Amino acid sequence: MATEAPEKFDPKNYLASLTRRPGVYRMIGADGDVLYVGKARNLKNRVGSYFRASGLASRTMAMVEKIASIEVTVTNSDTEALLLEQSLIKEQRPVYNIQLRDDKSYPYILLTESDTYPRLAFYRGSRKRSGRFFGPYPSAHATRETLQVLQKVFRVRQCEDSYFKNRSRPCLQYQIKRCTAPCVDLIKPEDYAQDVHYSTLFLQGKSQLLTKELTKNMKLAAESEAFEKAALIRDQIIDLRRIQEEQYVANQGNDADVLAAELQQPYVCVHAIYVRGGRIIGSKGYYPRFKLAESPADVLGAFISQNYLGDDKAANIPLEIIVPTTLEDGESLQEALSYVAGRKIKLSQRVRGHRAKWVQLAHTNAAQSLQAHISDKQNIQKRFKQLQDAIKLDSQPARIECFDISHTAGEGTVASCVVFDENGAVKADYRRFNIKDVTPGDDYGAMEQVLDRRFTRLSKGEGKIPDILLIDGGKGQLTQAKGVLEKFSLPEICLLGIAKGISRRAGQETLYLDTEAGYREIAMPTESPALHLLQQIRDEAHRFAITGHRQRRAKARKQSTLESIPGLGPKRRRELLKHFGGQQEIRKASEGEIAKVSGISKKLAENIYAYLHNN
Repeated sequence: MATEAPEKFDPKNYLASLTRRPGVYRMIGADGDVLYVGKARNLKNRVGSYFRASGLASRTMAMVEKIASIEVTVTNSDTEALLLEQSLIKEQRPVYNIQLRDDKSYPYILLTESDTYPRLAFYRGSRKRSGRFFGPYPSAHATRETLQVLQKVFRVRQCEDSYFKNRSRPCLQYQIKRCTAPCVDLIKPEDYAQDVHYSTLFLQGKSQLLTKELTKNMKLAAESEAFEKAALIRDQIIDLRRIQEEQYVANQGNDADVLAAELQQPYVCVHAIYVRGGRIIGSKGYYPRFKLAESPADVLGAFISQNYLGDDKAANIPLEIIVPTTLEDGESLQEALSYVAGRKIKLSQRVRGHRAKWVQLAHTNAAQSLQAHISDKQNIQKRFKQLQDAIKLDSQPARIECFDISHTAGEGTVASCVVFDENGAVKADYRRFNIKDVTPGDDYGAMEQVLDRRFTRLSKGEGKIPDILLIDGGKGQLTQAKGVLEKFSLPEICLLGIAKGISRRAGQETLYLDTEAGYREIAMPTESPALHLLQQIRDEAHRFAITGHRQRRAKARKQSTLESIPGLGPKRRRELLKHFGGQQEIRKASEGEIAKVSGISKKLAENIYAYLHNN
């Protein structure tokens, strides 16, 4: 029996929705194994570079041919991405990454504590030798960069002992203020020990404690009138604040799972970031089905129950699960987790500090992952095929246009037209229409006008004929659309309406199909991919319309009433405002008083008075 060949990865569609933020990408093979882990300052540009037409090495091309999917984890900075990349390489051992070495060969910073004047040094090798080690660092570059920071701010020596013991005068490092010259006793041992202490706090990541100590010592020096010392400490504080970057992917702490959910019914994404020993070691996106979920909190509560509660899952429950919002059953969930695990489990909600940064990172990744999932080309193509079957079309539709109307109590009415094809949204073909000369609040008249304008352009050769015309509305809007199609002799276009149900919830819409026998109501199950496609297009049309409406309304409210009066130019408007002091006073004025203003004739005064009191 022949097996169906796996669908080939589509880089063009994937890159279309990929973020430009920094992060880590994982290239996955057809068997689910990780082929390669990399980090990027700009994910879209870096991942896109693997799919360019030329210039790739043969080994890289061989890897690209094996890609079945790509997963990304967005980070707050390039440095965070670098640290996370090293954690993932160590954990997953991708076949195309550089061969991992043992932990002992990762670079460290060594502090030789046994010396009178301890030395900070780059170190790689066994940690059996005497001294204090800080690290490991993700790369030699990151290690040396940290040493440069310490040398600039705290000026602890980094020279070899053989060089240090044979100095008779200060070296260049002292001249450029990168060392305090302990080799020739230009600093007291106790003052040097203080600098070593500051460096240790810095390397331990205790930046707040370090800044607090420096500030305290600066005040003491100033009070004792040691102003040069106070100025030196002040400069250290300034430098420290400028260069110290808190790394949220490598904080001290226990094991934790950080969860965030993004909800765009019927699609849901839960993104989990796994923290072990205070370091992020990986993340994963889940796409569960929760038909009744109304908020991310609903999704997270159900996800925790299903993902962690079970006798076979007890060993995988971390000491802490962190969520961004208060869960309705938070207390009972925490008790259940502790019972299943046989130890105290903490369910943390609305956290602060570095854990809040983890939560924000998880939320960013959830939003990015969900958008990529919804926009997946293969997913959309399947939904187009499902839609053909659901409404029984002779051929698969290639282009769908959806129209929606937006206004506030009839003010600033704007219509939108969005276009989708088998590759997703065709944003170059989106259009907005400012509705004019229609009774405020008349959605039927607005729909007739926008469709008439759209198909008038089409009759002049502008644009393409859609296969399906989707109307956000019920039978009334469909009737207006049908009249326009008959006017332009376009009966071949399939006319479909999508109206919100009584509850106005996703999945409970009423669909109307225009047939020769009249409007036929179509029932689709809530999990139907065809219904999901129509919902996505409808929601996009609504978003595009309401954005245009808000812009038009804001512009109108910023505009002065005087600007709408025929024959009243900028110079005369200035004279009116200068004479009366404001629009309210102009409204109170009589025709005769308005006519007294310089440049305003009696006839124009009558027009101004009539306009202000009739509008």
